[in-house]
Amino acid sequence: MQTNIETNQDFEVRSLDAICVNESSIELKWYHNFKYLFAGIALGIIFVKSEIISWFRIQEMFRLESFHMYGVIGSAVAVGALSVWLIKKFKIKTIHGEKIEFKQHAFNKGQIFGGLLFGLGWAITGACPGPLYALIGSGATVIAVVLLSAIAGTWVYGLVREKLPH
Repeated sequence: MQTNIETNQDFEVRSLDAICVNESSIELKWYHNFKYLFAGIALGIIFVKSEIISWFRIQEMFRLESFHMYGVIGSAVAVGALSVWLIKKFKIKTIHGEKIEFKQHAFNKGQIFGGLLFGLGWAITGACPGPLYALIGSGATVIAVVLLSAIAGTWVYGLVREKLPH
């Protein structure tokens, strides 16, 4: 007797998206995480000093009135592209000697809808998810509402992800 087991290939493909191929297998002590705290604080200071968390700068960007934010974003893209190219070309490893892998992901229409929704939220709130903590740390505590909304939105997406077209 032969059984025909149907596999859910869509689930299998999406479950691969959730796997971090570069997750370290090295177990470090808890205090090694302080380096991320200090890097985050330094990044927050840079965000504040460069004015990229400014609601006015963000509105200027969406109204096409200033090059400031486009220059910052363009510089970040250029540095990121150069970094990835250098990592691939010279097969650079992590600080712990582990291999860095880059995985190709297929494009899907959900990325367009997600990008539009992200941009709309960014334009309305004047806050990108990255600088939310810097905004709160600089005294704009009302942004805590935006942060909690972003967390709630992520949680809701996780609940309904299986029902959405991908």
